[in-house]
Amino acid sequence: MEKKTQSYETLFVVDLTNGEEAVQGLIEKFKTLISSEGEITNVNEWGKRRLAYPINDLTEGYYVLIDFTAPTSFTVELERVFNITEGIMRSIVVAKEA
Repeated sequence: MEKKTQSYETLFVVDLTNGEEAVQGLIEKFKTLISSEGEITNVNEWGKRRLAYPINDLTEGYYVLIDFTAPTSFTVELERVFNITEGIMRSIVVAKEA
């Protein structure tokens, strides 16, 4: 049986306090994770931006937007990994309309 795939986009904010290498390491980690289950169509690094409100007393973060297609069951795992990964301040995964 073929897995049903859907187009998604995820936006996540990385904590800058651990340095540039840690930021790039987290971006690569999630690009690899998404590629292992689906196909990345676009990666847009928005870079360092001021947050709308402080998160854990921090006022800046590194924003990354990734567009991808993956099986519908994969988003649950992706959100779980976002939630347990130290250095990820906020994340969201949204299904795109066809």
